[in-house]
Amino acid sequence: MTGLVEIRGIHKVYGHGETEVRALDGVSLDIEEGDFVAVMGPSGSGKSTFMNILGCLDVPTAGSYRLRGVEIGKLDRDTLALLRRHQLGFVFQGFNLLARTTALENCELPLLYQGVARTERRARALDALDRVGLANRANHLPNELSGGQQQRVAIARALVSRPAVILADEPTGNLDSTRSEEIMKLLVELNETQRITIAMVTHEPDMAAYARRVVVFKDGRVVTDERQRAIPPDARGERQGAAL
Repeated sequence: MTGLVEIRGIHKVYGHGETEVRALDGVSLDIEEGDFVAVMGPSGSGKSTFMNILGCLDVPTAGSYRLRGVEIGKLDRDTLALLRRHQLGFVFQGFNLLARTTALENCELPLLYQGVARTERRARALDALDRVGLANRANHLPNELSGGQQQRVAIARALVSRPAVILADEPTGNLDSTRSEEIMKLLVELNETQRITIAMVTHEPDMAAYARRVVVFKDGRVVTDERQRAIPPDARGERQGAAL
């Protein structure tokens, strides 16, 4: 595996004087291409701030962040927007699908913003839906899909721009346990068979168990960073048959 994300001595400070809050306090972390990292920690630990910086939604107060060798801190706002559009895929807890837009049209949106021609963006959106097992639901609206299916559409939308890394923020937070397991198996499959790099925030140890690596934050610092089995052994045989 080759280096993808290099973070060195990242600090993030909010406020001044008595109101100062150190959300991140000297975090250094690498994420290799093809990795699957679960980010955990209690409320206020800094994990969400870390993910916002990783997603170029916030900037550090100090320190260095390189994505594919590019120093993010040196980029202007417009270039950062382009980087988010082309290099990062986002999956949110609340799905964030447009209600009056079909699954296919939702998946096309990132490519529309990139200026991709209609024929190509439709073909790539259909391919992304097929990769998450929803090609047969392409013309359905979100309210015609289950919660698990909606999250699969959100994952397809993140995949369609062929990003360097997918950032998933509590991707199973709005799902029941069965749908949560199915989404996690899908993420594992994408990671293992297609080498998709994934960084995921979760507060659920059962979901973190599917990742290759678990990083735990506390008080703005990384307190543990451990590799583990990518998915519980008793669930591996079920992956191909999982369906929503």
